[in-house]
Amino acid sequence: MNLRDRLICELDTGMRTMFAKARSGRPQPLPSIANPDAADPVADKAAIEESIRLMRVNHCGEVCAQALYQGQALVAMADQTRSLLVQAAKEEHDHLAWCESRLGEMGGDKSRLIPLFYAGAFSVGVVSGLLGDKWSMGFLVETERQVETHLHNHLGRISPTDTRSRVIIETMREDEIRHGQSGSQLGAMPLPRPIKTAMSMFARVMTGSTYWI
Repeated sequence: MNLRDRLICELDTGMRTMFAKARSGRPQPLPSIANPDAADPVADKAAIEESIRLMRVNHCGEVCAQALYQGQALVAMADQTRSLLVQAAKEEHDHLAWCESRLGEMGGDKSRLIPLFYAGAFSVGVVSGLLGDKWSMGFLVETERQVETHLHNHLGRISPTDTRSRVIIETMREDEIRHGQSGSQLGAMPLPRPIKTAMSMFARVMTGSTYWI
């Protein structure tokens, strides 16, 4: 495909990510109990509300991750780099579907700010990709490092009784660690501290706003 065709495909992917019902290529992770469907994971109303807010943040975070990797893949120079980014984006879409499904189970809504953050993350992906594949992998590694920390924090905040949400977050964290390791193996360039700080600030704005909206 030429660049125009790829841009059209990316536009279609973006619209589906933001507005269509997400579908996973992998089964949603479930707690390791005899009959997980029979378990009421959260009984306390305040705990349910906290789970909804945290999973809404995670859902938007997965939207951003997919947008970032799609933007990077669009301008990647090496086939190996593009292949890694496309595969990572597919797995992020699985995460997106799991978070969306869990939100629905709890009666929660997705963030209304998703289009704004998708556009921002996609733009960052394109810019980082144009800097070269090693810089692109550097952004991937740092993104996954920050996401891993973010998910670890959520595991400390979510109710221990919400086993459905916890197992989703734990599986997502394992995938993020693997993505970061793959990026390092492709020669990721360590990012300067100011760029890491800017990425962290963007993440704080996203998590702080989508927690409520």
